[in-house]
Amino acid sequence: MKPPIRVAVTGAAGQISYSLLPRIASGAMFGPDQQVILQLIEVPFEKAMKALEGVAMELDDCAFPLLHSMVLTDDARVGFKDANWCLLVGAKPRGPGMERADLLKDNGKIFTSQGAIIDEVSAENARVAVVGNPANTNCMIAASKARRLTPDRFTAMVRLDQNRAQTMLAKKAGVATTDVSDIFIFGNHSPTMFPAFGHAKINGKAATGVINDSAWLEGAFCESVGKRGAAIIAARGASSAASAANALVDHVRDLSTPGAIHSIAVKSEGLYGFDPEVWAGMPVKTLASGEYEVITGVPLDDFAKSKIAATNKELVDERAMVAEMLG
Repeated sequence: MKPPIRVAVTGAAGQISYSLLPRIASGAMFGPDQQVILQLIEVPFEKAMKALEGVAMELDDCAFPLLHSMVLTDDARVGFKDANWCLLVGAKPRGPGMERADLLKDNGKIFTSQGAIIDEVSAENARVAVVGNPANTNCMIAASKARRLTPDRFTAMVRLDQNRAQTMLAKKAGVATTDVSDIFIFGNHSPTMFPAFGHAKINGKAATGVINDSAWLEGAFCESVGKRGAAIIAARGASSAASAANALVDHVRDLSTPGAIHSIAVKSEGLYGFDPEVWAGMPVKTLASGEYEVITGVPLDDFAKSKIAATNKELVDERAMVAEMLG
């Protein structure tokens, strides 16, 4: 087995982490020969830390061969110390009557602190994956506090949108999900994100040719992917947990798999018409070096450009709401 890597997880006693942590410990995220040290971080409240103890007990009881050890803490400096991966799952949820601006500012304080601490105490090669919403803007805030770690080390998760879009296209075409490829997500992890169906393939053929229904693709498909989270909340009375955990496993695994082509949110640098300073979902390819590069030149028609303009506007507006937290 490979020497253990340190994986820090915030919100470690929450619902997403309850599905996530066994997947990490079983090897689904980093492979069947990679030992892990889980550094589990919770808020400094007795109830939360007690719940975290119970989660750790269950992980022990699974007897995972790859789980080297665990650290349980409510101190971010301890939790992020020497971490190779920092998975920022925990965030304040949006409550009844709460404005998006209020949520951005409340969570901005959390990610301001975490970004600075990660930059100070994490491993030299640390990478950060943000799940807690609004994920793109929270990632931007955390990255803005880094002086040692470069912006490319900070990514936000849009893989859940990719997985949702892939399944919906497969169901519409009556094929397996594995028959759908190159469905890329552009923009924010919100209802404004754009699943670029014009570039998607089904069994190697253009999805728009297999699914000859532009009204559905431009209408119900885009809307259903964007509002899937709300539909799940309406159905089960709670937000996505298992699917979010699964998407994070996919996100990190593909960032560790040379040749993988997938969607993540990165600092846009002005590509595809996005504001250069926002973190936007884009297609990337993982390189043999373990880094990634944005795939450029994806053809976009007028409909796609209009959708990207809308999600970019939301990202720019969010950035303006937290401007005082940046830098």
